[in-house]
Amino acid sequence: MTTEDQIKEVALELIRQIAPEADIENLDPADRLRNQFDFDSVDFMNFAVALQTRLKTKIPEEDYPQLATLNGCIAYLQSKCNP
Repeated sequence: MTTEDQIKEVALELIRQIAPEADIENLDPADRLRNQFDFDSVDFMNFAVALQTRLKTKIPEEDYPQLATLNGCIAYLQSKCNP
């Protein structure tokens, strides 16, 4: 069972790795990650792939838009990790 807090912690850790300049403290969980950080399409794909690896779950590419915000990430991954 993967909790909301665990998913959030993993997502924030991966954001820090991909965008070390990211201001995690002031992250708006409802705003798109690309709007808040210097995330390009490759960064976003790396983020999605890293989430799959860390959480040991498959995320189809067509579901990537659901990962656009931190809130979306948490909601989507909770449903995937806790069917």
